[in-house]
Amino acid sequence: MTPEKHYVNRSGWLRASILGANDGILSTASIIIGVAAASTIREPIVLAGVAGLVAGALSMAAGEYVSVSSQADLEASDLQREKIELEETPNDELVELAKIYENRGLKKDLALQVAKELTAHNALEAHARDELGINEITQAKPLQAALASGAAFLFGGLLPVIVALFASVTLMIYLQYVFALLFLIILGIVAAKTGGSNIIKAIIRITLWGTLAMGITALIGSYFGVSVG
Repeated sequence: MTPEKHYVNRSGWLRASILGANDGILSTASIIIGVAAASTIREPIVLAGVAGLVAGALSMAAGEYVSVSSQADLEASDLQREKIELEETPNDELVELAKIYENRGLKKDLALQVAKELTAHNALEAHARDELGINEITQAKPLQAALASGAAFLFGGLLPVIVALFASVTLMIYLQYVFALLFLIILGIVAAKTGGSNIIKAIIRITLWGTLAMGITALIGSYFGVSVG
């Protein structure tokens, strides 16, 4: 038999990587567009982009680590509590597990039999998976998420900075918008293919929100009408 292809085992690093790269492109391009709307000099535009790139990558990695660490702490706390309950009230836990299988469609006797066999094999694993929804695939991995997110932000944010270095200053806003959308669309296609989701929906979603974010920052820069530099 040909092994089935699943995408859920990529959910942890894929979510962090896509979020990081998307934020890197969009945040950095938006900062550059905002400054370019108020400046006629390249240096402050590039400086703002680089500053946003570095700060964003560090912030993204730190935020992701703290967020996923909190999730990992909650999972560890629930597992520890479940372990204590298994030691103190094993019969109640067995009945609880059997009830879960019964609610999923198994007959009462079969549900109890399955619960007994899984409890004998690994009681904590069975309760973690079927009662708490925690398994090896979905379990929080803070360091993996932080590294994936920070590196992806750095890579994504570097693209608008490169455009800022070489693009015409007078056309900076338009070129940043076009290239940022192009980068976001490519990212959306890669993410959709990697995650097995709909490519058209991913492109529409990225184009819509990317246009909105960059449009607002351009309006803010134009509104202040300050020449930077």
